[in-house]
Amino acid sequence: MSEYRWKAAVVTLSDSGYRGEREDKSGPLLCEILTEKGYIIEKKILLPDDKQKIKDCLCRLCDEEKMDIVFTTGGTGFSPRDCTPEATMEIAGRNVPGIAEAMRLASLKITPRAMLSRGASVIRGQTLIINLPGSPKAVRENLEAVLPALDHGLAILTGRDGECAG
Repeated sequence: MSEYRWKAAVVTLSDSGYRGEREDKSGPLLCEILTEKGYIIEKKILLPDDKQKIKDCLCRLCDEEKMDIVFTTGGTGFSPRDCTPEATMEIAGRNVPGIAEAMRLASLKITPRAMLSRGASVIRGQTLIINLPGSPKAVRENLEAVLPALDHGLAILTGRDGECAG
């Protein structure tokens, strides 16, 4: 991690969590791991699996609140209500497929079910958005796969570093 502390938002997407029927464990774990790595958690949000609400939230976090990075957790599976990747792609300026591919590749070494994750990673303006699965175990595994490279990517994206080679 660089000396700069990245401004992050964590958005949990879960119908049952939003209704208070299930405790959100992935969002708090995500915040804990990111804080340990030096990120500043500026926003913690819990939303239902509603594509328009997700799109509105992501746009606000990127365009108005100017987060450096937004992590979502949940809504990346096969359930008919899972719409996080679609909402994310619809508001994206640029796709960053390598991050999602790296997470799936790392997870495939642990479970064949990793291929069922539909999470996306994109850029909107100067904000990186990464969709993580909804289980705490998968959140940890996926973050371990990508966190080492994020600092460099965020430095390039935000103009804090102009060098791509290294």
